[in-house]
Amino acid sequence: MGPLRLAYSPCPNDTFLFRAWVQGLIPGAPRVEEQLEDIDTLNLMALRDKADVVKISMHAFAHLRGSYALLHSGGAMGRGCGPLVVAPKDGRLRPAPSLQRVAVLADELARVRVALPGELTTAALLAGLFSGGLKQPVIMPFDDIMPAVAAGEVEAGVIIHEGRFTFGSYGLRRLIDLGEWWEEFSRLPIPLGGIAVSRGLAPEIQAEIEHAVRASLEHARAHPDEAMTYVGEHSQEMDPDVCRRHIELYVNDFTLDYGEEGRDAIQQLLDAAACFGVVPPSDKGLFWDD
Repeated sequence: MGPLRLAYSPCPNDTFLFRAWVQGLIPGAPRVEEQLEDIDTLNLMALRDKADVVKISMHAFAHLRGSYALLHSGGAMGRGCGPLVVAPKDGRLRPAPSLQRVAVLADELARVRVALPGELTTAALLAGLFSGGLKQPVIMPFDDIMPAVAAGEVEAGVIIHEGRFTFGSYGLRRLIDLGEWWEEFSRLPIPLGGIAVSRGLAPEIQAEIEHAVRASLEHARAHPDEAMTYVGEHSQEMDPDVCRRHIELYVNDFTLDYGEEGRDAIQQLLDAAACFGVVPPSDKGLFWDD
C-alpha cells in the first residue's frame, strides 16, 4: 500500500498536531504524503474525494458523512474559540450586548454584505443559523476578510483562526461571538472542525490513523519547542506570540479526544443544521468505529 493522502491547514494548531506524524516520528504509523491548504480548499478536496485523511469543517462533514467519518482525536472544539462577526468601529452596525440587540443584529446581518471564509465552513453555518440566512454572503479567503471589512468592501465579516487576536489592528470591533452565542444556546462547546478519514479505507487502517493522530499530538505536547519549529515554518508572517495563543486556544483536551461531551456537541450542531434545512439529514455514525 502506498502512502496515505493527508491534507491539513498551515494554521498553527494543525501543524502542531501533525508534525510528528509527517516527519516519521511515530513508530508504526502509516506513511503519508501531506498537502497543506486553507480550510475552504480542504473542504472542497474532501467533497472531491482527494484525500484519505483530511481536516474539514463540521459544516462540510455534514455533507460528507456517506464517504468520510470523524476520528476521535485531532478536532478543533472548545469554549471561547468560535468565529467572530466584526465590522468597522465607525460603521452603522453595532455590537449586541443584550438579547434585544441580538435579534436586531441578526436581522441587520441578514440584509447586508457579510464576508465568509468559505461556503462550507462552520463559520458560515453559524452565521446562517444566527441570522436566519444571509442574503448577501461574500466568499473569500479567511485572511482577506479583515482588510475587506476595513476597506468597506463588505459591511461585516466572519473571522476565524488568529483573526480573534488581531481584528482590532484593522480598526474593527466585535459585533458578536458566534461561538459564545452557540454555547449559550446549546450549553455545549462549539465543534469547529475535525479530522476525517475515508470510509473506503479498511477498519484496521482507520485504527492505525487514529493512533497516529493521537500519538502525534502527544509527541507535540511532550516536545513543544521542536513542534514550534515546524509550526513556524508554515506561519512565517504570524507574530510568535499570536501563534502560541492560537495553539493554546485551539489545541486542548477535546483535541486529544472529543469524549461524550464532544460527541453530543457535534450531534447537536448537525441536528440543528439539518432541522433548518442547511445540511442533509444522515443516519451514518459520526466516528469511524461507530
